Amino acid sequence: MQEDKTLIEVTGLVKKYGNHVAVDHLSFRLEPGKIYGFLGPNGAGKSTTMNMMTGYIGPTEGTILINGHDIVKEPAEAKRCIGYLPELPPLYTDMTVWEYLDFAAQLKNIPAKKRQESILNAMKMTGLVDVAKRLIKNLSKGYRQRVGFAQAVLGMPEIIILDEPTVGLDPIQIIEIRSLIKELAKEHTVILSSHILSEISAVCDEILIISHGRLVASDTTENLMHYMDSDAMLEISIKAPKEQAKNSFAQLHHVAAVLEAAKQNEDDKHLNLTSFEIRTDGADVREAVFGICAEKNWPIYEMKYSKATLEDVFMELTADDKAHEEEMDEIKKSAEEAVKEAEQTKQANKEDDNESNI
Repeated sequence: MQEDKTLIEVTGLVKKYGNHVAVDHLSFRLEPGKIYGFLGPNGAGKSTTMNMMTGYIGPTEGTILINGHDIVKEPAEAKRCIGYLPELPPLYTDMTVWEYLDFAAQLKNIPAKKRQESILNAMKMTGLVDVAKRLIKNLSKGYRQRVGFAQAVLGMPEIIILDEPTVGLDPIQIIEIRSLIKELAKEHTVILSSHILSEISAVCDEILIISHGRLVASDTTENLMHYMDSDAMLEISIKAPKEQAKNSFAQLHHVAAVLEAAKQNEDDKHLNLTSFEIRTDGADVREAVFGICAEKNWPIYEMKYSKATLEDVFMELTADDKAHEEEMDEIKKSAEEAVKEAEQTKQANKEDDNESNI
């Protein structure tokens, strides 16, 4: 059993490109033995954060401690603890799998007497033994990704960092990579990034949601769901007097609001049904609602209970990203129109000059 300690400590991390702030005072701590997921929209700062954590780029401000070693001041010691798979794995496709891993092992300064054993262990962990002598360029994308994983686990570093590890893979390959990540987590602490909710929720123990370079939430999937518990809702279609039914449901314990459904299908209209959205504080009120309908002899045609999904949590926490994207789209559109207008004016002036010369 691993000792309870802080494996990675990030404090006040900032990365600026000119006036653009890509990462904005990010702070978090990660413990050993878990799978962590960095979740956020494209451009949220996930890859930039990972690049700083691996020492690929330096921070503008802040500190990153990897197993107690400062990634800036003690890069060699810190990087020995890390295996990194970037979004686009740096593979040399004219090499065989074995040749490439041998090359990577040399770059990692794995001693010659331990190199063969290290490569073999990495290939066993990632299911590459049968393709060891094949050229990487002749492998499927899924197997190329496995080669990238094998490179990351060479030397058995404590931490494996994966940037968008399933991007571009087909559904079967994605399932295989998920299984591989879970297998790696038995021996390593795994950190992965994705903008795809299903990928993060399928494999991660804890999720860090990043928006505009800031950490907006950090918790287990289950605890993040509790964040939205107040938005639990019961949708019901019944044949009953509208106001009487609405008042009866509104008096129930845990009910926050009873709203008429925004839309009603043609069948409901034809049957003269009334549809409601009953919002609660997170409690399931189906039994109480059914009891009222039975007591009043109100036939129930449909009843559907729903609680917040991880997608709801994600959309709630990153809502300003969408507004920002729309704003940037408008700015881009205006700029394109201005350029187009300037070109048209320039062309018109050129034609006028030509006519004057004639």
